[in-house]
Amino acid sequence: MPELPEVESVRRSLLPIVGARVERVAVRTRRSLVVPGDPPGGFSRARGDVKPRPVPRGALLDGATIKRLDRHGKQLAIGSGDGRALLIHLGMTGRVEIRDSPRAQTHDHVVWALADGRRVVFNDARRFGGVWALPDTAALHARWNALGPDALTIDASDLRERLRRSARPIKAALLDQAVLAGVGNIYADESLHAARIHPARLASSIRADDAERLAGAIRRILQAAVDAGGSTLRDGTYSDASGAAGSYATRHAAYGRAGEPCTRCDVTLVSDVIAQRTSVWCPRCQRAPRCV
Repeated sequence: MPELPEVESVRRSLLPIVGARVERVAVRTRRSLVVPGDPPGGFSRARGDVKPRPVPRGALLDGATIKRLDRHGKQLAIGSGDGRALLIHLGMTGRVEIRDSPRAQTHDHVVWALADGRRVVFNDARRFGGVWALPDTAALHARWNALGPDALTIDASDLRERLRRSARPIKAALLDQAVLAGVGNIYADESLHAARIHPARLASSIRADDAERLAGAIRRILQAAVDAGGSTLRDGTYSDASGAAGSYATRHAAYGRAGEPCTRCDVTLVSDVIAQRTSVWCPRCQRAPRCV
């Protein structure tokens, strides 16, 4: 699943569309959209045989000029000059692409035709992502206020306070977007390894020095991943809006490296399921807490 570095890389690669006018919008998969008046979570998650209603005119920025591209955690927002906005969550396999060709591709769900001939496309093979149409910036801020602080700017004291409220393993707490927005399985493993913290350690046991190391590791690793264009894994599911892959996967020290030597001490990395996610750590650098 694309995490903060990947979504930030998409945001930056979309900057060439700022100032462009949306001439028309083609909706190919209505259930990939959530517009005002839809059930919570959209029709794709609605119970029962509920048929989607037509998309209100103008809800998807048709006729608007794109003025802003913002991000909070893993969520991307495209804003217009009149306040309307689109919030995009990439889910597992979602992509936002800029194309010159009008030819449709498999799994294209929404296509924005720009006045200059380019097209912006939301494509999602597994349909875990989606597009939310928001009427104004207040609606966008309301959604983002429900999330934790953006992980790229987290400081040690705030991180410690948020973790201390949780009796869960720290890996689970880091994956909770209401605690910290932007970190997923990849960068949780990477940050915990860098900070020498076992993923099963209780979040509530974090001391001030632990939080200092962990907050610094999160910021440093996320920024390095952003600079590298994110992590494109072997399945190739992630690329930015221009189709470019990210190179940070070649620098992973923990994620996906179970059975390989630790880059710091050469001990073989191990893995297990923690918080319902496969986690990788070094048994020497990240010693297990006594309760595990």
